[in-house]
Amino acid sequence: MTPAQAAQHQVDSHTEPAAPEEGYRRGLSARQIQMMAIGGAIGVGLFYGSGTGIAQVGPSLIACYAAAGIVVFFIMRALGELLTYRPTSGSFADYAREFCGPFAGFVTGWSYWAAWVASCMAEVTAAGHYIAFWWPSVPVWATAAVALAVLFAANLVSVTLFGELEFWFATIKVVAIIAMIIIGVGVLTFGFSALGDTASVTHLWADGGFAPHGAWQSLTALQAVVFAYAGVELIGLTAGEAENPKETLRKAINTLPVRIAVFYVGALIILLSVLSWTEYSPGVSPFVQVLAGVGIPAAAGIMNFVVLTAALSACNSGIYSAGRMLRGQSARGEGPQAFKGLSGRQLPLPALTLSVLVMGLGVVVNAVSPDKAFVYITSVSACAVLWTWSIILVTHLRYRSKVRAGLLPATDFRMPGAPVTNWIALASLVFVVVMMALSSDTRRGLYVWAVWFIALTIGYQAAKRRHPQSAPTQQ
Repeated sequence: MTPAQAAQHQVDSHTEPAAPEEGYRRGLSARQIQMMAIGGAIGVGLFYGSGTGIAQVGPSLIACYAAAGIVVFFIMRALGELLTYRPTSGSFADYAREFCGPFAGFVTGWSYWAAWVASCMAEVTAAGHYIAFWWPSVPVWATAAVALAVLFAANLVSVTLFGELEFWFATIKVVAIIAMIIIGVGVLTFGFSALGDTASVTHLWADGGFAPHGAWQSLTALQAVVFAYAGVELIGLTAGEAENPKETLRKAINTLPVRIAVFYVGALIILLSVLSWTEYSPGVSPFVQVLAGVGIPAAAGIMNFVVLTAALSACNSGIYSAGRMLRGQSARGEGPQAFKGLSGRQLPLPALTLSVLVMGLGVVVNAVSPDKAFVYITSVSACAVLWTWSIILVTHLRYRSKVRAGLLPATDFRMPGAPVTNWIALASLVFVVVMMALSSDTRRGLYVWAVWFIALTIGYQAAKRRHPQSAPTQQ
């Protein structure tokens, strides 16, 4: 057999890689995953954080969200191609092992677990604060603990219940944004309410220009904007439990540009047309300001409910993701073996339990020291997102090189413009890291990440000594 024939034989033998049997029940429907994908791109950062962004950079925040959205789309298309090649609930951690070596898989898996645990600590505590809007006499830690317990219980019933919760959480967020867009268009078109006299699309450029503080100041908002999209990669972890992973995930990823265009770019265009950017205040939801200006009764209460669902949605997703990732790490000998088991309902019960217990400790830490220790904990999450997205792009490059060499099969769901788009996206992520290093507020996150990386290096060596037969080898 000639080398060319051998290469072709190897491609033929890999033509349709089967999804590994991981023990999970395929209980997530296409309807649930589609709505999870939509909800994953809409977070508290849009409803509340965008107020600070508008005050910081003005209308140019629209361009920041659009540019970051393009980068995120490239990342998700790279992940989509990998998921089409081989669907696995381990997702980017498994691909890191296969194409970049066992250490990369170890770091990616544990970092993503830590990212979701830290994120849930913040989100469930935020949920406690939002609940205090109606019951201020109840301690925040108590409502946060109850919310965490309820979501934990839902995750223990079945993956279908988890998916149904995410479906309705996402639906509330989507309805809120669409309603705001419709109201805003009505104000701009028909001039109703007190805002109708001044509302105009000219606000996008007339009040000091599109970038009133200059182009460089606008670039400083990119890091916050990038993190607003964190969690969009979550659908990659559903591959082991989706009813038809290749088809469902493909549709979810392909609709990402529409979701970003409508829910981020579109919503911001309406917000910044109805009111001048100079009228928005940092730390105040621009949605509340517009709804109150239109004269909607209980605007603050309505938006508080929407943001509460956004926080609960993020925490629900975090419990799901952390449990799957921890179970995967343990099953591969890269974590305690006690956490690799499944319950009778085919759920990673031990891994879910440990993850939630750690999240619960975070609620206590946040109650005791919200401005010190908790800031360092959550900074791991921000850096882990950048690491995960970078790994997706790098593993995709490695996968494509093997395809070109005839060692692996190509898929019909290719990332557009690769490898050029890979390098553009990677350069964008490096730029975000540089911007983090230049800011004293975010620089500490890089320091914490360095310590975390050293700890993982030590942990990897220990895991390799304990389970040398489990350590995967680079292909």
